[in-house]
Amino acid sequence: MIDEPFDINKYWNDDLVTFVLGCSMSFELPLIEAGIQMQHIQNDTIVPMYQTSIDCETAGQFSGKMVVTQRWIPREKLVRSIQITSRFPNQHGTPIQVGNSSEIGIEDPYKPDFGDPWIPENEELIPVYWACGVTPQIAIQEANLEIMITHSPGKMFLTDLKDEDMAVI
Repeated sequence: MIDEPFDINKYWNDDLVTFVLGCSMSFELPLIEAGIQMQHIQNDTIVPMYQTSIDCETAGQFSGKMVVTQRWIPREKLVRSIQITSRFPNQHGTPIQVGNSSEIGIEDPYKPDFGDPWIPENEELIPVYWACGVTPQIAIQEANLEIMITHSPGKMFLTDLKDEDMAVI
């Protein structure tokens, strides 16, 4: 990393290409409205993120491991959380793992690779993992590109679209 600008104009040129990536934060408000609390929001921290053992499909020079976000969901609200997030397939959709962190290569669910850790006080909370927009950053780093302009983990692109505008059901 060479800079953390708020304005990228000094780095931009017409040969660059842009991508806007979906973010799992898009489904958090509907989860909260359904009574499913987001600990990182309550604690004013960044959602925990982990690099997994899951290989992404290679595309040319781009490859890498999937990154996931973690939220601890009450057992009795697990099905509802999956129903809600499935409505947002372009913002990471349904979880890729529920409960067993080691199945996706996460050795310690209390020590994230990015974001802030959170240790639940309630044994009825289950770790649930969704695909994360940090995954492309890993693939781009692996490709050793000359330049990459991207977001910081937990700080995504903002739009005037409402979450419900992006839901499919």
